[in-house]
Amino acid sequence: QVYLVESGGGLVQPGGSLRLSCATSGKIFSIDTLAWYRQAPGNQRELVAEITMGGTTNYADSVKGRFTISGDNREVYLQMNNLKPEDTAVYTCNALTRERRQYWGQGIQVTVSS
Repeated sequence: QVYLVESGGGLVQPGGSLRLSCATSGKIFSIDTLAWYRQAPGNQRELVAEITMGGTTNYADSVKGRFTISGDNREVYLQMNNLKPEDTAVYTCNALTRERRQYWGQGIQVTVSS
C-alpha cells in the first residue's frame, strides 16, 4: 500500500503561481512513477504531469512551459506558473508501482480567479 497526501492548493489570481506537494508513505520503494492529475467540473480527469523514478518527465500540452514536476519517491512537487482560469480543478496525486498498482491521494482544490 502507498499513501499520498497533497498540500499547497488554494486561490490564486491569473498569472500567479502555486506549488503543490504530495508526500508519500507506505511501500514507497515500490513506486515507479508519480503523477499529478486534475479534474474540472464537467470534465474528465486528465494527466497533468508525471515523473518516473529514473527522472523522465511528461507533461500535458496545455501545461508545457508553465508547470514543472520534480521529486522522488518520498515527495513529488508540481510548480505551477502563469496560471490561467482554465487550470482551475481538483488536483490529485497518483502513484504507479512496479507491480502496476495505482494509488490516489484525496485531491486538492486549485482555483485561478481574479
